[in-house]
Amino acid sequence: MKNFFSKVASWTSKATGKPAGFIIALAVVLVWAITGPIFRFSDTWQLVINTGTTIVTFLMVFLIQNSQNRDTAAMQLKLDEIIRSKVGAKNKMLDIEEMSYEDLEKMRAMYEKMACDARQKEEGQGKEDTGICEGEGQQEKKERRSRRADKPKRKSA
Repeated sequence: MKNFFSKVASWTSKATGKPAGFIIALAVVLVWAITGPIFRFSDTWQLVINTGTTIVTFLMVFLIQNSQNRDTAAMQLKLDEIIRSKVGAKNKMLDIEEMSYEDLEKMRAMYEKMACDARQKEEGQGKEDTGICEGEGQQEKKERRSRRADKPKRKSA
């Protein structure tokens, strides 16, 4: 049953994500709108489109979520393989998606600080960097730019 559902979900998400899927949906709405005068814009006529769109939306939520879950899992596995195979990589990163939001925020802050430190180190060596360190105020930005402008440019050989 799981395999069948995955196949149906995959096929449906691919089909509805193409122009033909949009054209079919548009055609259904146009046919419904054109039949309005025939049915004198009755409550039943309105109920048909309301019920139809509600059912389709309800089912599509599950199909799209299934496709999204599979795509996310596949991407996570690919990233895990890259981390695992890279010499010097931190293997503790392999399952960070299981961490709490607070722990993820702490880790993100740690990496932002590492990036900021690397930018400042490169600047000290006369290398250009386009990034601005997180939390840096307007005055610090101006000072960094003026220091960059005051440094003599190196001539390339």
